[in-house]
Amino acid sequence: MSDLEYSLHEGVATLTLNRPEARNALSGDMRVAFARLVPQLAADKSVRAVILTGAGGAFCAGGDLRGMAESRPTATIESWRDRMRDVQPWMRQLVELDKPLIAAVDGPAFGAGFSLSLMADFVVATPRARFCLSFMRVGLVPDFAAMYTLPRVVGVQRAKELMLSAREVAADEALRLGLVMEIVPAESLMDRAGALARSFVGASPLATSLIKRSVGMSLASDLSTLLSTEANDQAMCFETPYQAEAVQRFLNKRPAMFQWPAAVGKDKE
Repeated sequence: MSDLEYSLHEGVATLTLNRPEARNALSGDMRVAFARLVPQLAADKSVRAVILTGAGGAFCAGGDLRGMAESRPTATIESWRDRMRDVQPWMRQLVELDKPLIAAVDGPAFGAGFSLSLMADFVVATPRARFCLSFMRVGLVPDFAAMYTLPRVVGVQRAKELMLSAREVAADEALRLGLVMEIVPAESLMDRAGALARSFVGASPLATSLIKRSVGMSLASDLSTLLSTEANDQAMCFETPYQAEAVQRFLNKRPAMFQWPAAVGKDKE
């Protein structure tokens, strides 16, 4: 058994953090596996969407504090800096992944686990989900790209409050803050994440990629840049066979290839 399990089924890849005895805290082996698998996911055109989840009723408890404590006697500022820089290439690839990333969160998402959930495009959680940027409790700053992602999700003031207070956020508050898109029963979590992921198997890969890229750059761009980007991206999409077929399906009153799944508990339209 690997600390990070990988599966691929009909275009949907699933990454499962698999250290339930440690609430899926990030081990060295897990970091190595992420470094190997994330570039693979990014390059594999057969992967149309990715689900990130945790085993055993927990998402991820964060960094391995015991391992950090054991490393302290021989560690230096340079070695700690290198430790962080070693994981940044795959973290950047995960944030910039050109296919949808869905985080399925049950139980604690603490520290770097919270940061991992923030990398996702959509977060589906159970009522048992709890989020906490716990770094201040151990005298550290948030990492795993949280300095970039969190202010973009909740705004600067709320991001400072969550980082500096290191307080715990329950699922219902996470939904109100926009940290979570939906709350579903625990027994429905993977079914719902799977339904969201599978919807993108029928989507235009180009349009999906361009939307993610443009939204990602929107807060650092001006209006003129984004209008130019829209024009270029739309022109590329107009030239794809996918778009031509999608229009014909609409005109002929045939089902669309891309269908967003209805919310849990609601009838499909």
